[in-house]
Amino acid sequence: MPKLKGVAFETAIIERYRRRESSVEEALIEMYLAGVSVRRVEDITEALWGTKVSPSTISELNKKAYVHIENWRNRQLTHGSYAYVYVDGVYLKRNWGGEYENVAILIAIGVNEDGYREVIGAMEGMKEDKASWTEFFKCLRSRGLSGVKLVIGDKCLGMLESLGEVYPESKYQRCIVHFYRNMFSVVPRSKMKQVAKMLKAIHSQESKKAAREKAKMVMDELKQMKLKEAADKLEKGIEETLTYMAFPYEHWLKIRTTNLVERINREIKRRTRVVGTFPDGNSALMLVCARLRHVAGTQWGVKRYMNMKHLENYSTEETESENLAG
Repeated sequence: MPKLKGVAFETAIIERYRRRESSVEEALIEMYLAGVSVRRVEDITEALWGTKVSPSTISELNKKAYVHIENWRNRQLTHGSYAYVYVDGVYLKRNWGGEYENVAILIAIGVNEDGYREVIGAMEGMKEDKASWTEFFKCLRSRGLSGVKLVIGDKCLGMLESLGEVYPESKYQRCIVHFYRNMFSVVPRSKMKQVAKMLKAIHSQESKKAAREKAKMVMDELKQMKLKEAADKLEKGIEETLTYMAFPYEHWLKIRTTNLVERINREIKRRTRVVGTFPDGNSALMLVCARLRHVAGTQWGVKRYMNMKHLENYSTEETESENLAG
């Protein structure tokens, strides 16, 4: 495991935790994974909290921190149903038998009955591996995740298959930002702005029927621009990006992308960058969960994200008729 320069790291972490109250558990795990010696941790704890902690106490605190985080990660979901669930994976590096490889931490964030955001799940797995997603969704169900109406995520075959098996009653919304990026992969740089404007025009329509009609027009325009591959991608993928239109208009902007979870993923990467390469997948999972747990306890978790009263009149029948309208 690569060692970071002690002084720079220690100074940074002391200042970081002096500036604002944070998780003691996260501090200990972060220092341990960054390769800070127990002796240096003694000095750091004295600087942070005014008391020098013995090596045995540090070891015991680290064990307790892992237990607390595991208990939080596997807690029962008791806040009723979660109509909207956002899923994504964050990739970190680990050292496996002397070789470096990616480890994915699958993350789920739900919006509960009262409209508040909750980190409802985190598990090590492969982002495009059906078995990992199935295990993840089954774990969420066993812990009480119910009432899921819409799952928002990037296009992932393994995830879609698993979702259909574990939560067949839920619908899938493909993140439109990821969809645009996928479209841009077959569009010349010189035409990206023009194509972006065309795509946004589809999702600015006020009904699914109008969006479908606009999409057909855009496909024709793309073909006229000699962008047949882009037109084909649009034809194959557009329907998955319009699912949100069957839900309350007031929620549209927040349920058509995975921005909610990606902001947290950026924060996770910023915090884990100091560690570099993790010794194993579980270490990565623990530090990610420590950060998620911290974020959940901030204003992020206590500020209402949506007014769920708009969803009270939502019904499957309305969704079905809307889907047939096109």
